Amino acid sequence: MELRAIAEALGCPVQGDARVEITGVASLELAGPGDLTFLGSPKFAAKAARTRAAAMLVKQPVEGVAIPSLLSVNPYLDFTRVMAMFYTPPTPPSGISPLASIDPSAVIAEGACIAPFACVGPRTRLGRNAVLHPHVVIAGDVEIGDDFVAHSHVTVREHSRIGHRVLLQDGVVIGADGYGFTKRPDGSHAKVPQTGIVVIEDDVEIQAHSSVDRAAMGETRIRRGAKLDSHVQIGHGVTVGENALLCAQVGISGSTVIGKNVTLAGQVGVADHVTIGDGVIAYAQTGILGDIEPGRLLAGAPALDAKVFMRSAAAFSKLPELQRRVRALEALVAALTDAAAATEK
Repeated sequence: MELRAIAEALGCPVQGDARVEITGVASLELAGPGDLTFLGSPKFAAKAARTRAAAMLVKQPVEGVAIPSLLSVNPYLDFTRVMAMFYTPPTPPSGISPLASIDPSAVIAEGACIAPFACVGPRTRLGRNAVLHPHVVIAGDVEIGDDFVAHSHVTVREHSRIGHRVLLQDGVVIGADGYGFTKRPDGSHAKVPQTGIVVIEDDVEIQAHSSVDRAAMGETRIRRGAKLDSHVQIGHGVTVGENALLCAQVGISGSTVIGKNVTLAGQVGVADHVTIGDGVIAYAQTGILGDIEPGRLLAGAPALDAKVFMRSAAAFSKLPELQRRVRALEALVAALTDAAAATEK
């Protein structure tokens, strides 16, 4: 399609030839003739000047870039919209396979696509246009809304509640027992019954091999719009706030409350019974041991203000030299002290 058609769809003005033909999308490095690319940050301007793309999405014109540009307030967001124009998603399984196992008491709404070897348990309700790929297991007494997609080897355990437009990538486990044990007098461990449920609200995506544990009592809840990356562990009784972003290998201990619009980068760990306020951002491998006020920017383990942590990290690399200087000063002070003592004698 012509660039001007894309510009009209996005509501972005064009600088340069709006009639250039666009046949696909690609990154700055990989783009070729016919591709639309994007520049998300001025620090990559040198790469933009070398790109072979036919056109570029940018926030403002870039010096040295001669190809036509779409001017966007949010180039990356608009680029994802263009990607959708050129992307053909995989076709889900058609209809309900005779090789699927569906309990007679389950209620399956219209438009469902259920692949071979998927399993739906008793009294479970699936909303319209549900897609279950091979080897998905939906246990009994589960309620799932419209436009649900579960990729292969997803497990949704009994009594879980899932909203509309929820996407579970391969190997996700919803509603397995929380990690609850108490020590007996002889040192052995008694299992605490996990009697609660998991509630996942609308527009949540959970990526591959992540798990959300059922609560010991009450519920574990993932609120609307939250996005969980691969290998994320959500403990029992946790609440994850609206539009939160939890990146790879984040671990949240039981009964923690995470506010809305929180971002936890890779391998962040959070202790149990902690409350994290709205808008908090924690850098990778931050360890959060106590309550955090809204809007904080954190780094380090245990967590510190990110600026304090950066200064501390810079100082840490200088410790050997500082230690050498301190020892030299101590030796000098000792020599001066000895000299002064000798003089007094």
